[in-house]
Amino acid sequence: MQLLRRHRYPVAGAALADSLGVSLRTLYRDIAMLQAQGAHIEGAPGLGYVLKPGFLLPPLMFSEEEIEAIVLGSRWVARRTDGALAEAGANALAKIAAVLPSDLRSSLEASTLLIAPGEPLPPTIVDMTVIREAIRAERKLQLSYRDEAGRRSDRVIWPFALGFFDHMRMIVAWCELRDDFRHFRADRIEALTVSETRYPRGRRALLKTWRETTGNR
Repeated sequence: MQLLRRHRYPVAGAALADSLGVSLRTLYRDIAMLQAQGAHIEGAPGLGYVLKPGFLLPPLMFSEEEIEAIVLGSRWVARRTDGALAEAGANALAKIAAVLPSDLRSSLEASTLLIAPGEPLPPTIVDMTVIREAIRAERKLQLSYRDEAGRRSDRVIWPFALGFFDHMRMIVAWCELRDDFRHFRADRIEALTVSETRYPRGRRALLKTWRETTGNR
């Protein structure tokens, strides 16, 4: 199930069997068993398999280390992002805790992995929630931006990713003025307007090209 969750497109049975270290016959038997138990796995021998979106793994599938990773990630989000994301992280953690068996819930509540306090993030004029919504909707943003040297410029950008660093938040976007990829610090944006116009390329395609051209993985 974990292997299937990592892939958006059908994966050949032979590739799954090889990754799991089992025979193809065993793999087919196990997939049939999972399908009988209600797992939404589509496909057939020779065609490949894919897990339909929306299927949730039972809470019993979490190991103690996976729970610690979830708690640690939630605590980092609470400290180093904005209020809306911090609240969402806390809500997600509460939902997970509510359905965990008692022994695993105790592990979650007693996690001793802590996030050290960092330098205060520079304040932003813009609402980061608005930027995330623009990315999801693939809308252009009109910015009034001031660079490191204090020079002000007006930009139209296609935002497709956000970077959260210990000392700042960065928007990754295609800049129409520069006709290239650019990075914009959120704390240097003086004004922002969300356009009704969708940018012509999907955010996933932009992210893929940005990774290929910049070497960011």
